[in-house]
Amino acid sequence: MTPTPTPRTTTAFFVQAGIAFAISFAGSLIGIAYLPIDPWQRGFLCMTLLFLVTSTFTLAKVVRDHQEASTVRVRVDEARLEKLIAEHDPFKAVA
Repeated sequence: MTPTPTPRTTTAFFVQAGIAFAISFAGSLIGIAYLPIDPWQRGFLCMTLLFLVTSTFTLAKVVRDHQEASTVRVRVDEARLEKLIAEHDPFKAVA
């Protein structure tokens, strides 16, 4: 059984994600800045946007941690099973 390689993101994908985040965040801030509303409403929208961004990062980290934990557990279980199969001798007499 060959081990499956761990999928890694490419540098291009990382850069694309960073640029997309920066453009969307800047666009939202510019949109909030030019809205014809009172300063307290603008502040509320900025605070909401910042809370949305931080909670999104937290959610992404939680999902990644959960995926990594399940992947490691699966790998440990597979290693244990392979060890048991390797140590098993079907021709050994039961005492």
